[in-house]
Amino acid sequence: MTRLIALDTETTGLSASKGDRIVEIGCVELIHMRKGATRQWFINPERPIPAEATRIHGITDEKVANEPIFKKIAEDFLAFIGSDQLVIYNAGFDLGFLNAELARIKRPLLDGSRVIDALMLARKRFPGAKADLDSVCKRFKIDNAHRKLHGALLDAELLAEVYVALNGGAQFTMDLTGGVEEVAVKVATTSEQATSVGGVVRPVRVWPVAREEELAHAAFLEFMQKEHGGCLWSN
Repeated sequence: MTRLIALDTETTGLSASKGDRIVEIGCVELIHMRKGATRQWFINPERPIPAEATRIHGITDEKVANEPIFKKIAEDFLAFIGSDQLVIYNAGFDLGFLNAELARIKRPLLDGSRVIDALMLARKRFPGAKADLDSVCKRFKIDNAHRKLHGALLDAELLAEVYVALNGGAQFTMDLTGGVEEVAVKVATTSEQATSVGGVVRPVRVWPVAREEELAHAAFLEFMQKEHGGCLWSN
């Protein structure tokens, strides 16, 4: 089973080395590139949260005053992520904060080799373009209208969708509750309307696929299966 964890943090500031702390961790499980369990921890940072940080994520001193400190949630957090690969956007930032917290309680640090930086993937995919999470969501038509403030779990959920899209998958938030038959009807209707000229509905054309193209497509699906442990188009 290929399992990844999309992960994000919210903090009291920008510098773990200068004493800033984590106030929220959000994790989204991806199993064979499909969304699984989610987890969220609010954390008492044991220091005041500056107003400029609250303006970004909306988390106040009062909100986390009765939340556990990092040491109290560390076992639960580490058990959830296990030894699986972590997908993080701008990984150096979050990894730096997580390792600062782990070092503070004398726990082994997270190895950078297990981290996939989705920001680097986005920059490679869209060279020269804006690569912040909101911009990449818009390119893939991932709905982020509800992202009025940053939030670790919210951003981890968007990140999971972005990562799937960067790897050629479809959005996993699509509403498919209508079932296969309903979807098939909608597709057929759309095809008929698209080929309707002057009120006359023309039959949908079936374009033959060359044998070489079939083999190339099969090879690509096999590559995706081996590289990522799953391929949506193979299902």
